[in-house]
Amino acid sequence: MERYPFAFDPSRPFAAQVGEWVADVFYDILPEAGFEVRDEQIYMAFQLEKAYADKKIIFAEAGVGTGKTLAYLLYAVCYARYTRKPAVIACADESLIEQLVKPGGDVAKLAEHLDLAIDARLGKSPDQYLCLMKLDEARFRDEDGELFEEVFEGLPDFVRTNAAMQSFHPYGDRKHYPHLTDEQWSRVGWDAFQDCFVCEKRHRCGQTLSRDHYRRSADVIICSHDFYMEHVWTADSRKREGQLPLLPEHSSVVFDEGHLLETAAQKALTYRLKHAVFEELIVRLLQGEIRETLAVLIDEAIDGSEVLFRELERQTRPIPGSERMRIELSPALLREVGRFRSVLTAIEEELVFEGELYTLNEYQLRIVEEHLEMMQRALRLFDSPDTLICWAEGAGLALTLCLMPRTVKEVLGEQVFSAKMPVVFSSATLSVDGSFDYVADSLGIRSYLSFSVPSPYDYEDQMEALFPVWPEGGTFGEKLGTAARLLQRTAGRALVLFTTKEELRRFKSEIAGQPGCAGLRFLFEGDAEISHLIEEFQSDEESVLCAVSLWEGLDVPGPSLSNVIIWSLPFPPHDPVFMVKRAASASPFEEVELPYMLLRLRQGIGRLIRSREDRGIVAVFAEQRPESAQVRERIEAVLPQGVRLKELQALQG
Repeated sequence: MERYPFAFDPSRPFAAQVGEWVADVFYDILPEAGFEVRDEQIYMAFQLEKAYADKKIIFAEAGVGTGKTLAYLLYAVCYARYTRKPAVIACADESLIEQLVKPGGDVAKLAEHLDLAIDARLGKSPDQYLCLMKLDEARFRDEDGELFEEVFEGLPDFVRTNAAMQSFHPYGDRKHYPHLTDEQWSRVGWDAFQDCFVCEKRHRCGQTLSRDHYRRSADVIICSHDFYMEHVWTADSRKREGQLPLLPEHSSVVFDEGHLLETAAQKALTYRLKHAVFEELIVRLLQGEIRETLAVLIDEAIDGSEVLFRELERQTRPIPGSERMRIELSPALLREVGRFRSVLTAIEEELVFEGELYTLNEYQLRIVEEHLEMMQRALRLFDSPDTLICWAEGAGLALTLCLMPRTVKEVLGEQVFSAKMPVVFSSATLSVDGSFDYVADSLGIRSYLSFSVPSPYDYEDQMEALFPVWPEGGTFGEKLGTAARLLQRTAGRALVLFTTKEELRRFKSEIAGQPGCAGLRFLFEGDAEISHLIEEFQSDEESVLCAVSLWEGLDVPGPSLSNVIIWSLPFPPHDPVFMVKRAASASPFEEVELPYMLLRLRQGIGRLIRSREDRGIVAVFAEQRPESAQVRERIEAVLPQGVRLKELQALQG
């Protein structure tokens, strides 16, 4: 296979040669295969040429239908071959990854029409893989034991029988078990508290084997934002533990739906502490020959952890509409944190002596030391409550303490955006009121290139935007009745987008009782693996897909998606993260709430028109708020050109 898809001249700048070839692709090669020439796509390609030539960060805002994925893939693949390091394409979530690599997707299109063999491999997040240890437990102890036994029987022979593994083939991916609900998957899938480093099955684990496979990609590794951020935050600690970083050294990064990167960064930088996990880990030290002083400290640490978590539970407060609980930083809680940290420090000092005696298993000792160091980093955040965001999840033995610094942009600026390499942020929604400052500032980016090109579609002719106005201001019952009428109008063929799982659950329990809806087929996120649900929705034309996570990336052209219902305006959630952002702003509604909502709303509306032939309606359900008049004006301002909001009452009257 030729290294480049064009005749390379080493005496000329590489980026310029790629640009010339890309121009040939978009002006000549693809049009001959039936693709249309898109000026917006070609403009984007020439902007990317500058970013790759100068190794710059670029915000590439390109409307739906621009073909932005094809543009950045061509540059990423060529630059990977030039540097002999793979490019990384980081998507907002796992469903977007599937859209990129599915049969007929953009990678397949390039391979087919350019006769270009692209080595694209998936680096999926750990929570997308089966945990063999949890599966063993669920088979024998869970109420769905028979179901999980079927999962076990379907595993490759080298997993079930310890037979020799002659060759790698993927297994254990969440996508391979579409019939499991999200709740069932949580009982057998990897979770953040799994200690994979000491797992006896790790060398036959689907996650471990897949990691070795994608590292060998020559062209492109496709992963999620979450996975990329996890790579960034854990790279140093993995090296100290003798592990390879999650991703190999790479030549460039594309953040598809890049406006969501801050959320992924916050998630990856969140420390999660649980008493049961700490106790299980620390008692491993008791299995070796240790001095009595260390054994006493271990008992003190277990007791201190129990006291800390009991006090934590007393200081938690529910937040309406959120699964997270607020924590009151009372003097009693801070006192217990201080006591617990003192014991951990004493244990760390004792482990220095124990390590010199060589009485403990070196590998186990390193794992415990790393975990204690992580806990100390997390608990140290309590020293400066003004820079801390904390919350609790679960209850009882499952109570989890979550901690993160208030801003992640300093860390991002140092560990991600200081590298001298091309970084592309690609999305249809990166700017607010024509400025990229909102996203750039949230990520700590000071210097960047940027451009914005509109969608080539005729939205004025293709889209109708509805704005229901209700007598009682938008109660659940009013919304339900309006949604039912809209679903009847398009005979299903709809996507209903929710902002919370609670909204989705309540809709699921009540929609079938609405007139005209009993005969419709509803697909609900959480009832099966998400990419499987999307395939079902696309193949069953009159079905209705209801989801919380599909505001971005869902690409279903054709009549299967003729109706998008925005159940609630996607304002930021009422959780500790956004509570802090609101408190730090002089004008929280204008600086925090509106920009977040408008970016997300534009994405949701963008699910409707995916081709020049698409037609349909978008209904924006907006509850009555004090700022309703201002909000409506801002909604109208972000609608595609030529589209105007129509009040639903006037249409019915």
